[in-house]
Amino acid sequence: MTLLTEMKVPDVGDVHDIDVIEILVQVGDVVEEEQTVAVLETDKASMDLPAIAAGVVKQVHLSVGDKVNEGSLVITIEPAAVNNAAPAAVEESASIAADPAVQVETAAPVSEPVVTAGVASVIEVAVPDVGDVHDIDVIEVLIQVGDVVTKEQTLAVLETDKASMDLPSTEGGVVKEVLVKVGDKVNEGDLIIRLETQTQTAIAPTAKTVTPVASAAPVADVKKPSPVSVAPVPVANRSGKSAHATPGVRLFARELGVDISLITQGGGRKGRILKDDVKNFVKQVMASSATSGAVQGGAGIPPIPAVDFSKFGETEEQKLSKIKRLTGKNLSRVWLNLPLVTYHDEADITEMEAFRKALNSDKSADIKVTGLIFIVKALVAAMQKFPTVNSSLSPDGESLILKKYFNVGIAVDTPNGLVVPVLKGVDKKGIAELTNDLNSLSQKARDGKLLPADMSGGCITISSLGGIGGKAFTPIVNAPEVAILGVTRSEMKPVWNGSEFEPKLMLPLDLTYDHRVIDGAEGARFMATLIKYLSDIRRLLL
Repeated sequence: MTLLTEMKVPDVGDVHDIDVIEILVQVGDVVEEEQTVAVLETDKASMDLPAIAAGVVKQVHLSVGDKVNEGSLVITIEPAAVNNAAPAAVEESASIAADPAVQVETAAPVSEPVVTAGVASVIEVAVPDVGDVHDIDVIEVLIQVGDVVTKEQTLAVLETDKASMDLPSTEGGVVKEVLVKVGDKVNEGDLIIRLETQTQTAIAPTAKTVTPVASAAPVADVKKPSPVSVAPVPVANRSGKSAHATPGVRLFARELGVDISLITQGGGRKGRILKDDVKNFVKQVMASSATSGAVQGGAGIPPIPAVDFSKFGETEEQKLSKIKRLTGKNLSRVWLNLPLVTYHDEADITEMEAFRKALNSDKSADIKVTGLIFIVKALVAAMQKFPTVNSSLSPDGESLILKKYFNVGIAVDTPNGLVVPVLKGVDKKGIAELTNDLNSLSQKARDGKLLPADMSGGCITISSLGGIGGKAFTPIVNAPEVAILGVTRSEMKPVWNGSEFEPKLMLPLDLTYDHRVIDGAEGARFMATLIKYLSDIRRLLL
């Protein structure tokens, strides 16, 4: 029975109706493993489809112009081992043997005992699931072809707008091919390296057969399509014809407020409009408006003029890390778009601190509890009373998205900049489990090993300066969250109890919130509830 291999479109992410722009094989062609058999194109890029096995093409299921999805059949391959047993292959072997110019070694079948031997296999190491993050920068490649690597050895360092991360090897072996370089942008599933590994395989009894010394004619190399050039600047559409663009590009244009019908010939195949064309159109419009003296939409804030500081003395220019650059842009965007209000108050944490010290004095305890964990639990308890604080404003500003989960981001200072790992499911975990989670995330942050998944899904953020000092500050909301809690250093103060002053440990708290979602009275009530929980943590059990 002939065994056929069906090659299908692999997992390409959340992309549908992908265009088939080129078919590079036909029925009867001999293909090698990893040989490109077709080229697909999405609204973001073109991609080669490599053969998953070597053999003869028995059927081609696609044609140029088709639209495919994950799992769609591409070609059917008859494996090389099966094909060699076919009559055509036997005839070819016979003709080779008849040629006096070709030497042939023959031997009677000889049974051999079953043995085990090291068999080389090539595995591919790809970018793992890093959450909903795209176009991740490759900032360092630590290996090269020929290097011997071990499992979990760092191969490359990637950087997002939130953190840098090490990319470990999934197996040990010899590097056969490096597929990325510094400056590349990668996504989940992109290949990083190919490794040759040694595995122990049982060898069954075999028989020596007639083997021609001269091989058959080599398969002709199939050239990959040349990259499509992108038009530098799109031209306004005056023809009245509808724009040729994918739904993803149309959505991108709508988000930027661009009428895509104003863009004609794009930089994609057959004039398709790409995202770069939309961006270039926006730049062209902005440049022309600036030339005419028109103020652009938004705040219209004039830039800070450049100053040559070197004329005043010696200077040194130091590049900001990507995290700091993008954090700065995000904070500026929030500051300009959100009406922010900060509410300041203090909580009496005298009893809470005494309880924390009692817990940590237990010699049998495996963990040391910090005051921050109690603040996290009290904050979530207050959010359960005030669902608005655990929400986000819809993009159109017309409705609230109320969240039924409770994840708290903790701002952590690292040498590369501020990162915000997220404690997940705080309402369902106890003090000990949350302490372990926080210790693990903090260590990953210090080691630069936080993944985007570790920093996503937050409902509210805590920014604590308690270890440094200060009496109050104004933290900026981590949009699309609607509030952030600032914490500074606690201090013993005399507090009037109605008849006398008592020494109390007071913790300054600063709540910044989006005034479009939370009004002043609600913000004050929320803070009062939080202070009540911190002043008497027994209330968390109610």
